[in-house]
Amino acid sequence: MIEKREFYINGAWVSPSKPRDCDVIDPSNEETCAVISLGSSEDTDKAVAAAKAAYESWSRTDPEVRLGYVKKIREIYAERAEDMAQAISLEMGAPISMSRSSQVTSGTWHIDNFITAFKDIEFIRPLGPHAPNDRIAMEPIGVVGLITPWNWPMNQVTLKVIPALLAGCTMVLKPSEVAPLSSLVFAEIVHAAGVPAGVFNLVNGDGVGVGTDLSTHADVDMISFTGSARAGAAISKAAADTFKRVCLELGGKGANVIFADADEKAVERGVRHCFNNTGQSCNAPTRMLVERPVYDQAVEKAIEVAASTKVGSSHDEGNHIGPVVSAAQYDKIQGLIQKGIDEGARLVAGGTGRPEGFNRGYFVRPTVFADVTNDMTIAREEIFGPVLSIMPFDDEEHAIEIANDTIYGLTNYVQSQDGAKRNRMARRLRSGMVEMNGKSRGAGAPFGGVKASGRAREGGVWGIEEFLEAKAISGWDSDAN
Repeated sequence: MIEKREFYINGAWVSPSKPRDCDVIDPSNEETCAVISLGSSEDTDKAVAAAKAAYESWSRTDPEVRLGYVKKIREIYAERAEDMAQAISLEMGAPISMSRSSQVTSGTWHIDNFITAFKDIEFIRPLGPHAPNDRIAMEPIGVVGLITPWNWPMNQVTLKVIPALLAGCTMVLKPSEVAPLSSLVFAEIVHAAGVPAGVFNLVNGDGVGVGTDLSTHADVDMISFTGSARAGAAISKAAADTFKRVCLELGGKGANVIFADADEKAVERGVRHCFNNTGQSCNAPTRMLVERPVYDQAVEKAIEVAASTKVGSSHDEGNHIGPVVSAAQYDKIQGLIQKGIDEGARLVAGGTGRPEGFNRGYFVRPTVFADVTNDMTIAREEIFGPVLSIMPFDDEEHAIEIANDTIYGLTNYVQSQDGAKRNRMARRLRSGMVEMNGKSRGAGAPFGGVKASGRAREGGVWGIEEFLEAKAISGWDSDAN
């Protein structure tokens, strides 16, 4: 069993001020696989003090120097890829093959994209030809608190740590206490890359403890949080008294609008996307809206895909989905599946209980509901499990009405061979992202939403600029060095 109780503060691994053990549970077998310690206010204070002390020198380093450290992190990250894959698979249940191919590489992808985007950041910019002696200085916001979730650990850690480093910020990372092991590996990578002491710090803890301490700390200038809408609202309120910038990337309830002229793989693609990572993705297309002429056909295809979706241990190689992350998540999902049945949705695949052959582990049956209406709980709440809701629509206007009738607004999807229709839909869907015909967003595209999905824009130039402040300067001497 792994024992890793120390925190990474001021360039060293240090013991917690007050021992407070927390078990990390392997979701495939419900057994304790590691022990960490949860931090206290004293630990948070030490980490913030280290970040504050390091800020003056780090924020004034040449941007190329900061870029060099990030490139070194990228190099060591690749060398530690297998360690990272094993940690993620163990802590949150991603099958090891998927952990290697998707979970770890999401971090690589973001680091590479930030390195590319960094060349487009102008730290001193002219205001415009009308004001030749005005400049806009883009300056690091200061000490930042980074709070990351368990579902895509390195996706979110790299989306926050790397742009913060490039911007010139110093930071304290609080990873999810449910899945902290991969972030501890990441801290080892940062240390091996030689990042100066105090620039990056890590304190394990829960939301009520370290999360609140960071959100309310007078010396923390910004909180960047990824997680639930409920927690995001609490962080916003907690941070208000200290006038922090609060950057929230929250949940979603994505609509996947499938028109009658969609390609033949559209339904299968949508179901598999919903089930990917065992449904534990905020941008999952969990509401499938299907035009009536092809509705029955789509339901049959969804049943077929659900039946062919294999479930297995995270420790087994292969193309299957693993368990959900915890007992709490399992119980929540089971309750929502039952709610769907009770409210009259037509259960066509899966259902409550574990899949056949499993009596341990947080395994959920791949589940499909048909004839869902948008007022049902399963259409309103983020389930965060392999559960798909299918509902019919009559025409374009009807699809827009259903898709936008949600508190969330992260990612929506459109499937049609009619380019003009796709473009109209993309403009009218209220979400931070729209993906069409199975084409993923390009490198450097911003990730984030609207409404209860938060207002973050992570990735690329936008992701770096989230950690920068604009300072307006007049009387600039363009002839001076």
